[in-house]
Amino acid sequence: MKPLHELVDILSSPKKIIITHHNNPDADALGSSLGLYHYLTQKGHSCQVVSPNTIPDFILWMPASENVLIYEKSRVEVDILLQNTDLVFSLDYNHNSRTHSMEATLDAFQGVKVLIDHHLQPDTRFHYGNSNAGKSSTCEMVYDFILENKDEDLITLDISQCLYAGLMTDTGSFKFPCTTESVHAMAAGLMLRGLEPASIHTKIFDTFEEGRLRFLGFVLSEKMKINTDLHAAIIPVSMEELNRFQLKTGDTEGIVNYPLSIKEVIFSTFISERENEIRMSFRSKGSFDVNQFARTYFNGGGHANAAGGRSKMSLQQTIEIYNKAISENEIKLKQCYEELV
Repeated sequence: MKPLHELVDILSSPKKIIITHHNNPDADALGSSLGLYHYLTQKGHSCQVVSPNTIPDFILWMPASENVLIYEKSRVEVDILLQNTDLVFSLDYNHNSRTHSMEATLDAFQGVKVLIDHHLQPDTRFHYGNSNAGKSSTCEMVYDFILENKDEDLITLDISQCLYAGLMTDTGSFKFPCTTESVHAMAAGLMLRGLEPASIHTKIFDTFEEGRLRFLGFVLSEKMKINTDLHAAIIPVSMEELNRFQLKTGDTEGIVNYPLSIKEVIFSTFISERENEIRMSFRSKGSFDVNQFARTYFNGGGHANAAGGRSKMSLQQTIEIYNKAISENEIKLKQCYEELV
């Protein structure tokens, strides 16, 4: 995979470009995609952002989100576009399988494939790109890409809003270990261009429906289980419970983080039953590697302190596998806890 700066010659003339991101997009996925979209459009390129599936309401305020094509609803249109596309930018995922329904289509694409991502162990089939697990977010990497091209003056308020959203959420509002000097420098740089951070925070965290807050209260009081001996917490939720509170796409985002506020807990898991699979989110404090845990037991991956996985078994069977898995990691969990206290 060649470095991103070698794209300069290719992008020196107008190109037809598709920008895509992972299934179930979050603020970093959509923010980096739309931030790059606004930038490349200014440079004279014809760009189209494609999301594998529906975008959650809490990030639909991003400028130009109304122009994003949803692959599950527009397969034929997107497939035709890809036949006449010069480059595909893959953002915030390291393997096409993370796009679910788009995987086969992206694998078959014959043009230039570009990766911008901050997850571990990227696929090597991309022609150009950067996968830097040391970066806080893909939004930070898109920001770096713009600066490396000496196009700082092209960072508009639209770009700033999109990129700040991913920067803020992927750093846990600037509290995760990935919050480096460069993160704060980027936030300051965007603020100098007129960004109002409080407004972005409100749009993302203070616009949910009543059902989401009631669901949060329900899972924390009724569903959260704490294993104090192993310093682990689990919140398993059935499809019936999700439907009971009329949750929408994105309403469970961030719930996995709540158990980590408990002193004794260093490893948190949120499990939700969906129509065709069990989805899992893992978060940790300190040195317990949830990326390795997800890869070993649940066909997943991500970052050292934030990862995801999935299971084709029943909810109860998945919980049983989880319980066995944390028992196998008893020594490691206890050692990681001791490091923090």
